[in-house]
Amino acid sequence: MTIYSKVYIILSENTNSITEKNGKRVKKKGILLLATGFGLGLSPVAPGTVGTLLGVAIAVAVSPLDWVWQAVLAVSMALVAIPICGEAEKHFGKKDDRRIVADEFSTFPLCVLWLPIVEHPWLLAVAFLTHRVLDIIKPPPARKMQETEGGVGIVLDDVISSLYALVLNHAIWWLLR
Repeated sequence: MTIYSKVYIILSENTNSITEKNGKRVKKKGILLLATGFGLGLSPVAPGTVGTLLGVAIAVAVSPLDWVWQAVLAVSMALVAIPICGEAEKHFGKKDDRRIVADEFSTFPLCVLWLPIVEHPWLLAVAFLTHRVLDIIKPPPARKMQETEGGVGIVLDDVISSLYALVLNHAIWWLLR
């Protein structure tokens, strides 16, 4: 079964209802589409790693922006991922379901802030590796944050791991440039 077939199945489940969140109406299909990284999270192998690829594309797209705007967008993406991941978790009925990858792709831009990733693509590859390894290892206090309920727990551990990756990526850049 292809990823696109899996996306169709998830979106054709009982998702026609509209969810009420902070007085705003949001269609559940859109939330699930975002939460699964437009289907990347439905990969049968390493969905978090596959989902991170969307974050790589986003980071490259925003890299020409001023460093302040890069930071604003990176933080905003992580904040927006919280309710998206929380709603998807409720839908799937499982704590931090592996199909939810909005936390991975939305926090990847944090780990490349202020790095010349377009001029030096090797930095992008290094950042991808550090982001994934630190997300899997979850150095303190990231693992503890994962225990937090809902979308906050899903995203916060990735934010912390991405900040560790940011420091490591800058150290690598300064040592090897």
